[in-house]
Amino acid sequence: MTRHFLSLMDFTPAELALILKRATELKTLLRRGEVYEPLRNKILAMIFDKSSTRTRVSFEAGMTQLGGNCMFLSPRDTQLGRGEPLEDTARVLSRMVDAIVIRTHEHAKIETFARYSRVPVINALTDMYHPCQLLADIQTFIEHRGAILGRSVAWVGDGNNVCHSWMNAARQFGFTLRIATPKGYEPNAALLTACAPRVQLATSPAEAARGADIVVTDTWASMGQEQEKAQRLKDFTGFRVDAALMKLAHKDALFMHCLPAYRGVEVDADVIDGPQSAVWDEAENRLHAQKALLEFLLVARK
Repeated sequence: MTRHFLSLMDFTPAELALILKRATELKTLLRRGEVYEPLRNKILAMIFDKSSTRTRVSFEAGMTQLGGNCMFLSPRDTQLGRGEPLEDTARVLSRMVDAIVIRTHEHAKIETFARYSRVPVINALTDMYHPCQLLADIQTFIEHRGAILGRSVAWVGDGNNVCHSWMNAARQFGFTLRIATPKGYEPNAALLTACAPRVQLATSPAEAARGADIVVTDTWASMGQEQEKAQRLKDFTGFRVDAALMKLAHKDALFMHCLPAYRGVEVDADVIDGPQSAVWDEAENRLHAQKALLEFLLVARK
């Protein structure tokens, strides 16, 4: 049966733990300069409806390091941009490549694509989830602080796709997530119900951050929301992660941000550039976690 990675819920907790352990092993191999190419002659197709820096570079670099090849397809490069049904593109493309990475808007689009694909489909971001980011985030915490089981995480900001994947991560990895958002920006209600009691809404950033092992935020206006930026800046007043908020967290708390970050908006410079920040390791680990994911999906396991 073809396995897909559309959200963290597509794998078992044991499988996710295995991928993260392997990610750290692959990171070590790369730093030693050891060549490891289990995906030689494999081809990864990347369909991006939305622009990207870290996601595109990490998948292309990772596939190349594993011995495979990548092809990047934007809407202007394919029949998708001319209205070809997703089902037809999935049927054809999956006969020619070994895996497909998709970055798009509506989550339903990637679900439809996966139903008609013969090969693994990986969610590189939709409006609902960003699961690859969470693989890197959890790997980063484990490398810095050990097991995340039983820990406490504070989300401060928009209840967006990254927040949704943190919610799924709370279920899969066994930690508590407290979410502080302005009124009207709460995460998906159905998902919130499904993730209870691991996930709770906090009444304020201070309540969410108090005693947390990780404080995490994201940009207040994501791609496609630029026209809302002025209103969002007003609505998110009081939700910036600053030194005072970090002092409410555990003394060894890490700060995380999936990037791009806007200093002086959702986070102060002295936090993201300070000693508690793990954002650069977090960004690098996109490469290693996704290599482990590709290996998991494409290399036959005995």
